[in-house]
Parts: sequence; C-alpha cells; structure tokens
Amino acid sequence: MDAETTVEEFVRAMRLFAAAMAKRGHVGGAAELTRPALVEQLWATGHRHESMIRRMLAAFDQDTQALRPEVRELVGGRAYNPQRRRDKKPLLPYDETVWSRLQEVCRAEIQEAWSQFREARAAAEEGRDPYQHGWSYENLCWWMVRHGPENAVSLGKRVGWTPTMAYFRMGRGGDAQRACTALFPSASLVIAYQLLFGAYTGIVPDGIADLGVEDLEWAGDAAMLVNYLKGRTAEESVTVSPRAVRLVERWLEHSAVSRRFAAQREASELWLRHDYTDLGVWWTGPSRHESIQGWVRRAGLKGGDGTPLRIHRHMIRTSFESHRDRKNWFGSGRGRIDPNHSPRVEGDHYLTAATPAQKDALEAIVEEAQGDLLRKALPPTVLSDDDLAQLAENLPELVSRLGLDDAAIAELVGGQRDVFVAACADPLAGLHGPKGKPCPARPWVCLLCPLSLFAPRHAANLLRMKAFFARQWRQMPAAQFMAVFGPYAHRIEQILTSYDPAELARLATVVTDTDDEIPLYPEERTA
Repeated sequence: MDAETTVEEFVRAMRLFAAAMAKRGHVGGAAELTRPALVEQLWATGHRHESMIRRMLAAFDQDTQALRPEVRELVGGRAYNPQRRRDKKPLLPYDETVWSRLQEVCRAEIQEAWSQFREARAAAEEGRDPYQHGWSYENLCWWMVRHGPENAVSLGKRVGWTPTMAYFRMGRGGDAQRACTALFPSASLVIAYQLLFGAYTGIVPDGIADLGVEDLEWAGDAAMLVNYLKGRTAEESVTVSPRAVRLVERWLEHSAVSRRFAAQREASELWLRHDYTDLGVWWTGPSRHESIQGWVRRAGLKGGDGTPLRIHRHMIRTSFESHRDRKNWFGSGRGRIDPNHSPRVEGDHYLTAATPAQKDALEAIVEEAQGDLLRKALPPTVLSDDDLAQLAENLPELVSRLGLDDAAIAELVGGQRDVFVAACADPLAGLHGPKGKPCPARPWVCLLCPLSLFAPRHAANLLRMKAFFARQWRQMPAAQFMAVFGPYAHRIEQILTSYDPAELARLATVVTDTDDEIPLYPEERTA
C-alpha cells in the first residue's frame, strides 16, 4: 500500500469485520474462524470490504499458516459479491491498422532518439573542456557526460554570465539543449518506450510503470523474466519475447548516462527520465509535464475516424491479447490465453473483444467446427456386395447426400475411388485440404469422413488399421493416444461390427501386424 486512504479503508474494513464477528458470537482470533461463520459474514458484506477481508486473511495465513484448512480454501476462492461495474462493456482492441501504426510511431521515435544518443556519445569522445576550448556541441557533450545535465544558464553561472549573456554566447543555447536531450532521455521518449514495451509483452500498465531494475531477471544472454505487481491481484512474472528483451537492453543502455548522476533511489527505477526545463530533477513516477495525448498529437497518430488516437493504456494489453501470435500453442494442453485469468474473465474481456475481421474469422471457424461435428455424428456407411450392385436403386438417400451420379457410382463399385480403408465419394471435395486438389488426409482420417463408403473388399485393410491402433496404444501414453487416435479407434470398432465375423476371422490370419502393411510416414511408424 502506498496511499494513506488505502490504509484507512483497510483499517475500517478490519474494524467492521471484527465488530460483526463479535456480534455473531465469535470468540478468539482469525485462527479460530470457522467456515460457516465466515461464509455468513462474507455473504452480508459488500464487494469492496469482502475483497479486503479476503486479502488480509490470506496475507495473515501466508505469514502464520494459522487458518483452518477449510477456511484457507474459502479465503482463496471466488468472491460472493462480484464487482459491479457501471460500464460493463470491455475495452475493444485497436484494429490492425491502428495497432501497427502505433508501434511504428513508437519505434521511429525510439530509433531517432537512439541515433542522437549514439552521436552525442561519439561527440563526447572527441570533445574537450568547453571552458577552455569553446562552446561547441562536442565540448558540451564531453562536459555533460562527466558532470551531468546542464543548460546554457547553469553553464554560464560558473563564469559569472547573466542568463542573456550565456544564451547568446553559446549560440542561443541550442547546442546545450540538443546535447542534454540527446544524452538524458525525456518524458516523451519514456512514453514511447513504455507503450512499445506494453505492446510487446501485454503487461498491465501499473505493472510497467512501477518496474525497477531489480525486477528484471536474466536467464542467459537472450532470456528475461520480468516480475511486476498487478494491482488487482499480487506480484506476477512473465518471460518476455526476444524483441521485448532487445527493447529493454536498448533502454538500459540509453539511460545508462542518466543513472550515473541520479540518486540511488531514482537510479534503481527502470523508467528514469530528465526534463530539460527542471535541471537536475529526476523523474520516475507519472510525468507532470508530458501527457500521452500531447505525445499523440505531436506524433500525428490518428484513429479510424481520422481524429487523434485516444490511447488507453489498458487497451494496449487488450490489443496485445487480441493480436498475439498463438501458432506455437496448437497441440499444447494450455486451454486459456493467460493462466492468471479465469475462463469467464477471458471470455468477457479478451475473446469477445475482437475486430470485425477477427469476428468473421472466428465465426467461420465455429461454423466449420460445427459442420465437422455434425458430419462425424453420422453413422458409418457400410455396404454389402448386393448394396453396391444396386446402389442407385436401393440407397437413394445416400446417393442424394453424397451427390453421386452414374459415373461416380460405377467408379465406387469398381474400386477406382478406393483409398486405404474405404472408397471415397469425392476425393476432390476439399474437406481435409484445398478444394479441387487430391485429399491429403492420413489413412485413419477416412474412418470419420462422411464421404467414406466401406465395402467388403476393405475388411482386410480395416483389420490392418485396427492392429496399427493397437501398436500405437502400447507405445503411447493413454492421454496422448486418446487425443490423437481415440475417435478413430472407436469408429473402426463400429464399422467392423457390420462385417461378417467369420470373414473377419479368416482375414485376420493374413494380417501380419507390421507397419509395412500401411502407407505411413517415417515419423508415424511404430517400430
């Protein structure tokens, strides 16, 4: 807690809680609390005080381990009185164009300031004492690198000049200001760094603003763990991406000269900055002379409606979650965007906060998935020899559903459309690949494909596929097998029940139970 009013609120909540529990007949301290008594009190408490009570009890138990197990479980659970927000609409993310433009502007300002910083450092290497060798830009950089930020007035005082004399004798003070702003980052530059860092990491704004140098933990030369404080919960940490690591490295080098002259307390903060108008004063908290909207107007950032972009720092996080690249998550057991969020929070604040293009893409994915579920729910089409001979006459519903003509029926009956375990009604339908191209699906995928027809001639290959599943079951963990092959193994049992058991027993004698019987890629082999 860093505000007196916050402390007063917690003390007031504590007093009200203690008085209410005493009125209910509770005797003793927090260690003697029972779950029923605490439940009754929390139900009767508003959201704000319930949150404070839970946080205080959790902190007390963290230090003493004194709460009863059932009370500890209750304290760590969800609140009975959720926060009621007047504005229930979640912050919408920036669209792709504005999001890209915001990052481009930040990168451009950072790159320009970095170039000026490097030029000033190089000039300082070539400069000399300005009081002996003149007031050139190189000499001014040399002096500030060794003595800290200066302006024309402060430099002139050392030789007894008035502000007006110093201003004109130093070329109207331009070189002094240029050297100072190049060597010591200003509030405007810090805003660009913070916005870009938020766009790269998705850390909450208060967590970014309060970062200290000690909160950066290096794990090797290219990996960094950032510990930050999220106001609504507690301390959290995240491993940042390589580009965020490079950005932090650049900032640390960019602010290295400033840290040599700031006091120890200010130098330990990450976002150290200097204002040329307040000589020798170092800022680490919120800026007093630079607003984000002022920075937006100078940068010329426009929103989708052509007006100056309205930047909300929490929208940076929302946009990061909305636009982040998740291609490396496919196949993983992680089911949520952020493990620190509940599914409900993510659904309300991130998954529903999408741009129109993203909404269209999501709806298309949902429609396709629903179609897949409906198709997989259809029973397998297993035909006998007589059914194949009289396909068009005896199975009109099947012919209509699959869109078969006489030529296609002839090819199905004759085996020209056979794949490994079935006959395909339309190999170019594009259910598992580009439409108009041969289907690229693996042999077992046909078991759940609605275009598959299973004839007696496929029985041997179905037994070979069943043996392949058995070999995979023996070598794979159960959870992994069920995720990869489970639905197909279940479907093949349904299909084989439609075949003659005597014929299956005869064919089982010719199945060698080896991978050579099935068209497999090298990585799919079980041997």
